[in-house]
Amino acid sequence: MTVRIAPLPDRAVVAVTGPDARTFLHGLLSQDTLSLEPGQVRFGALLSPPGRLLFDLFLWGNDDGVRLDVAAARRDALITRLTMHRLRAQVAITAEDTPVWAAWGAPVAGFTPDPRLAALGGRRLGEASANATIDDWTDHRLARGVPDPDADCGIDRTYPIEANFDLLNGIDFSKGCFIGQETTSRMKRRGTLKTRMLPLAFDGPLPPPGTEVLAGDLRAGEVLTGRNGTAIGLMRLDRIAGPLTADGRPLQVERPEWMGDALAPPPPPP
Repeated sequence: MTVRIAPLPDRAVVAVTGPDARTFLHGLLSQDTLSLEPGQVRFGALLSPPGRLLFDLFLWGNDDGVRLDVAAARRDALITRLTMHRLRAQVAITAEDTPVWAAWGAPVAGFTPDPRLAALGGRRLGEASANATIDDWTDHRLARGVPDPDADCGIDRTYPIEANFDLLNGIDFSKGCFIGQETTSRMKRRGTLKTRMLPLAFDGPLPPPGTEVLAGDLRAGEVLTGRNGTAIGLMRLDRIAGPLTADGRPLQVERPEWMGDALAPPPPPP
């Protein structure tokens, strides 16, 4: 398979450095930063107190702290949010002009495996040579059924488990407290999740984002973002088995192997 390397101009970097950097982030984020080794990357999130997604993040370990790979359009908002929580912690929170890259097709030297899913390829902070575009990367990601949390979730609207963070190594359920942890743990423990982000396949142009997906006359979900016959939808798990339509056209839910039995509908209430 041909190796593809693409810049991700929709991502940007925030450096959190100083003697308290790892402890500071550990109490805020859904991932463990205390054991994050230099050169290692993990996937995580900063949630609101009620447990909804504010920022999806890739956490890069460094000798002097942690680099956060965040949606470029939301970098300043992340810096503001982290600064609000800093209080007396000895940390510096700064924007870095470091480019973000993705590579797929085969392992590439200098790229770290994507912590969400091996089939996605690798990521890199720094310089590289491109032979693909961000649209190529989007097609690759969608073909594996992985949502783009920043594009698909909105701000403070979606629970991370609805966006499959529990299946894509985005939540460390054993690390102890973090912002939004109580709601997140309760949703996972009870196993009663009603909706998840799922890949949708269709013919023709992409239905407009927000288009209702119907199972007969019943609402089954909504279309989020996509390209070239594939989209991500926020779907009700109890209504994905039958014929589905959106914008008057048929579509179907794809079932990636990495989702396992997560597509089972929630049990009926006692």
